[in-house]
Amino acid sequence: MNGATLPHSIGDLSVRTGVPVRTIRFYSDTGLLPPAHRTPAGYRRYGDASVGRLHLICVLRDLDVDLPTIRRVLDDGLSVAEVAAAQREATALRIRTLRLRQSVLRLVAERGSSPEETVLMHRLTHLTAEERKRLVADFVAGLAPGTSQARGAAVLGTALPVLPDDPSDAQLAAWVEIAELMADDGFRTRLAHGAFAAADETALPRVDSGKAAGLVSFTREAVAAARGAGIEPDSAEAAPVVDAVVARFAEVLGRPAGPGLREWMAREFEAGHDPVVERYWRLVWTVNDWQVVDGHLPFQPWLIQALGRP
Repeated sequence: MNGATLPHSIGDLSVRTGVPVRTIRFYSDTGLLPPAHRTPAGYRRYGDASVGRLHLICVLRDLDVDLPTIRRVLDDGLSVAEVAAAQREATALRIRTLRLRQSVLRLVAERGSSPEETVLMHRLTHLTAEERKRLVADFVAGLAPGTSQARGAAVLGTALPVLPDDPSDAQLAAWVEIAELMADDGFRTRLAHGAFAAADETALPRVDSGKAAGLVSFTREAVAAARGAGIEPDSAEAAPVVDAVVARFAEVLGRPAGPGLREWMAREFEAGHDPVVERYWRLVWTVNDWQVVDGHLPFQPWLIQALGRP
């Protein structure tokens, strides 16, 4: 077939496909869409097969496939299905990156972060999985071995925060807060001594261990049941729960179930609870997407509020 019989000029190809002439010329010059013939005057002429080839090139470019890969497809060195599979993974990665960027921007806006905080937050959220793992491991390893902190380290090691590859906004915010806590040496000490809930027999140190174990166990179960029923500590429905707990304490300790006992109970349970440590564990649950179980929550804050303390 000579140039005279080839049906498409470069202008005609542009009209039929909607691709600008300069783009077609570029594809032709790079060898992706070579003309079937050139006229004596140097004009390009294309056959019908060029229409389909150009459509394929444009579709692949629209899917962000690079030119060398497109050349391999056109030369039958790579199938469209293989390209699609690879491009799908690359696109998923870009989407995760954009979501992470969006979450960081939202977090910075919500917290009103300073320039320094923004830089730190960006660094913390862009750590690799291995870098995050090492940061947490170094924090736990910093707890002094051979001391009471060693037990805290052992408990921490069983429930480490692991940020997923595609975190939600809540998970990302929780991870940033955990990392900030880990940078505080004072928090390390607090967490070492409060990494686990006190055993029932030690939660009331000034009470005989045999009596304390039963009292604390009864209290934990009562508060967990109230939480499970959706009872708020400052509501009228909380009164019977607190009355039952106070009555049990009065019976076991041989004390009047009056304001004095209530004040003593609130003071004792307040001393045995660290709200910052509780916050840490709630953040870990959020990062790991773990279900919050009422029985695993510290009972002290609910009971203290229900006893009438702020």
